[in-house]
Amino acid sequence: MHKLLDLVCSKSLSNWQQRAQEAFDELFGSNSGRYAKAAEKAVTLRAPEMAGGGVPFAALIHPSNPSSGPYGGTSFVLFPSENTPCLITMVVGTQGLSPDEEILSRPGHGRRVAAICRWLNQSHGNGKMVAWSKHDPTRIDLDIPQNIAANFEGYREALRRYGKVIYGIYAPGEDRSLTAKALKSLLDLAMKERGCQPLQAYAQDAKEIENLYFAHMLPSYSREQVASILEERRYVILQGPPGTGKTYMALELLSNNYQGRGFSVQLHPNTTYENFVGGLAPVESDKGMGFRFAPLKGHLMQAIEKALDEPNKTFLLHIDEINRADLGKVLGEAIFLLEPQPGEERLVQLPYDFDSPFGCSLRIPRNLHIIGTMNTADRSIALVDIAVRRRFSFCNLWPEPSVVKAHGCEFMQEAFIGLLDLWVEYANEESFALMPGHSYFLEKDESRAHRRLKQTLLPLLEEYLAQGYVASFAGAIRGYIQQIESLSN
Repeated sequence: MHKLLDLVCSKSLSNWQQRAQEAFDELFGSNSGRYAKAAEKAVTLRAPEMAGGGVPFAALIHPSNPSSGPYGGTSFVLFPSENTPCLITMVVGTQGLSPDEEILSRPGHGRRVAAICRWLNQSHGNGKMVAWSKHDPTRIDLDIPQNIAANFEGYREALRRYGKVIYGIYAPGEDRSLTAKALKSLLDLAMKERGCQPLQAYAQDAKEIENLYFAHMLPSYSREQVASILEERRYVILQGPPGTGKTYMALELLSNNYQGRGFSVQLHPNTTYENFVGGLAPVESDKGMGFRFAPLKGHLMQAIEKALDEPNKTFLLHIDEINRADLGKVLGEAIFLLEPQPGEERLVQLPYDFDSPFGCSLRIPRNLHIIGTMNTADRSIALVDIAVRRRFSFCNLWPEPSVVKAHGCEFMQEAFIGLLDLWVEYANEESFALMPGHSYFLEKDESRAHRRLKQTLLPLLEEYLAQGYVASFAGAIRGYIQQIESLSN
């Protein structure tokens, strides 16, 4: 790819067509190419000189397109400039989606372009936007937003002319090694969609680049990161699909980072304000009917009491399945106390006298931290409202291939990647959050692994199908289920 990299970094329009042809020719063939010679038939190069004006470009397009004039489908396109390196883009031809409707409408394609751009911005942007992706590549009626275009001022004409059909952008800097990675990531994706993989000599390089941007598709927080956020913001909710280790991480934080100072509670649809904050409850009495009603401290008051007893140490209240209850009703006026920013101490008045250390008022000391866990697959429960969301920091936990690689047998690793690929490629935005986590695949013994998937994973997938949660790719899920069912016990 040396000639192609030189072309991208050249900052020149001279002899554009010939240089583009030579650079793209070098990509194919085992002597120096990244792809097999046969892969050359999967694409056609369009690189007009634009001598009479217009915006010059070099594009790899679907070979069914005509040799000149407007083309259709997805394409990998370079836009050259006299003053800056070539803009590297993914573009829908101005003739529309055909013949690549399947590629462009598949969620996985746009999802991968978005992950590449996120990786490039976060890893190579140095605080500046260097990449952008359109949320939906098929929306060729929507122009690139003005505030985004302002970040790519050196390519004004290209964006003005093709802003509606560009759905992925990377603006290279002066570092050739970073430009090479970005170039390979988008080019490999474009060729993969045409059924062409890099040659064996470049397979490892391609996989490493894919892993780099894939990590930005499913970004998870580590325990250390969550502990740091708790220290700064005090209130955190871990959210993610089932089996991603949310409760496990919360318990690890409680045990290790807080040395066991705190406790866990679990919410459910019948949890009330009286259970969680405090209220009247029957207590034994030697008068009348043998009981009387008296103020009784709930989980939150009990946690506050423990924190007040040792003000120089931090305490953690872990609320499991925090969204299974109606938090607005469960918290009541106590929601006013959940202010993560330091400042004036907040108090609320209580309807009853709860004795020392509360009396008729309640406050949350700064040494009490709260962590909740929330399963994004549970749709039968109340949503967390905006008032609560403002007060908590939300940390996503996603399925992690590295965990399965460390704790699962080879079969489990393959089964996990197979299911992950289905979700990445075909799940829409709503069902993407239901992706089963790595905990279903943590088994070192292959014979037990077969039974484990049948007993734990398959019931979850069958429930998804029954509820219509994965209707957009139900056929692929049913095929995966049949594969697992065919395994020996």
